[in-house]
Amino acid sequence: MNTDVVPGVVAVVLVSIATLAIGTFGLRISRTTSDFLVASRTVRPRLNASAIGGEYLSAASFLGVAGLLLTFGAEMLWYPVGWTAGYLVLLVLVAAPLRRSGAYTLPDFAEARLGSRGVRKLCSVLVVAIGWLYLLPQFQGAGVTLRATIGAPQWAGSLVVALVVLASVSPGGMRSITFVQAFQYWLKLTALLIPVFILLAVWMADGATDPAAAAPASWSIPLATPGGGIGLYTTYSLIVATFLGTMGLPHVVVRFYTNPDGRAARRTTLAVLGLLGIFYVLPPVYGALGRIYAPDLVASRSDVLVLELPSLMVGGVLGAFLTGLVTAGAFAAFLSTSSGLTIAVAGVLSQDVTGRRWGTRRLGGVAAFRVAAVIAVVVPLLMSLPAQDVAVARTVGLAFAVTASTFAPLLMLGIWWRGLTPTGAVAGLLVGGLGSGAAVAWTLGTSSASGWTAALLGQPAAWSVPASFLTMVVVSRLTAASVPAHAGRFMVRLHTPEAVDLQR
Repeated sequence: MNTDVVPGVVAVVLVSIATLAIGTFGLRISRTTSDFLVASRTVRPRLNASAIGGEYLSAASFLGVAGLLLTFGAEMLWYPVGWTAGYLVLLVLVAAPLRRSGAYTLPDFAEARLGSRGVRKLCSVLVVAIGWLYLLPQFQGAGVTLRATIGAPQWAGSLVVALVVLASVSPGGMRSITFVQAFQYWLKLTALLIPVFILLAVWMADGATDPAAAAPASWSIPLATPGGGIGLYTTYSLIVATFLGTMGLPHVVVRFYTNPDGRAARRTTLAVLGLLGIFYVLPPVYGALGRIYAPDLVASRSDVLVLELPSLMVGGVLGAFLTGLVTAGAFAAFLSTSSGLTIAVAGVLSQDVTGRRWGTRRLGGVAAFRVAAVIAVVVPLLMSLPAQDVAVARTVGLAFAVTASTFAPLLMLGIWWRGLTPTGAVAGLLVGGLGSGAAVAWTLGTSSASGWTAALLGQPAAWSVPASFLTMVVVSRLTAASVPAHAGRFMVRLHTPEAVDLQR
């Protein structure tokens, strides 16, 4: 075997073995359907925060941010800022009430709040669509990693991630994967932190060149095409998508159902803010150093910057070790996020598709979940094969725009406004979902475009989110007579601390 590929192979093998071994530990205590879906709601804040950090820090965070900063400059810092700030919005508006709802999934919450099977079905479709859209960059990132580190075909990385995720998720579900994701957060942090100290030492020894001075003027590609109006629009649209999109991500929301109570959900979110803040300090350092030591990657595939920078700056045995370490962190990112998404999508499919009666047979809860997990992984795996050239962070950003345009209005209005009606919810979900979905399809299918059309469709959140909110409110006002009779009682339940309930 070529010695250059040994670190990558060793890293992938060790991370895969560790994932399966830790998942096996969780399997020993996973018995019921509740264990598989929400870990029987017994996950404590510290463990849950690490697990959320593990699944939330995806391929876009580990590889994409540094690549964007290398190519486009400081404007791309809005991505990590927005992804972190999204948890602050989640903490203030959603975390505790969502846990008190007693739901297992987003469709469960929608049906319980609005008393409508139609809203539930539409939410189920959106959860699956968003989950698959978010899984695409995880499989693509895995392909990029194996191709860059060991020269494997790009489909090979996607296949390895799919197989390991199925092997770790299917046997033990949420309880099993919680321990895996917590471990993977700390692995990802270590995989970026240790090389950063060494790379910064090399940079200082080389004279500490200013990254801004090292970058040619042609690198300062603006956030959008030239023009103050377009640049301002795309910046604000990105902020809206990242700030509001977090609360609608299926794999993030389902995590709050695993907390024992609303107070624990808030403590979990606060801890997550700290963990994300620590992590997101690191990718910009790689992006800045890349402008000095890896200028050629701007013209090719900037997503591999984190993987190649150690060997470019250090070399030798130490460089190979650091390359193996960042490869392990990258692979952990793909596995952890893919696992969380698989749990979320499989949970919905097992309740609304595989758990239904087909002819004379009906699968039980755990069996239905396992079949659903296979479907949840195989479909996006097949979709990722012809879409390997789509930028990782670009696809994730589009997924945030869709969630911000659909589930964010539903959750915020459903939790804080009694007047939301089933008809209003459906209308708003359709307007936001179809609008942002059409923009996603256009963006993924178009390689080059410019002007306002490209800005409006490439970053749709600035118009699709207000359109969804406005539609829900207006249609709900017009159909005020159909406000569910139990809406008042349900709102009290959402906003009453559990300690008060226990005293009654």
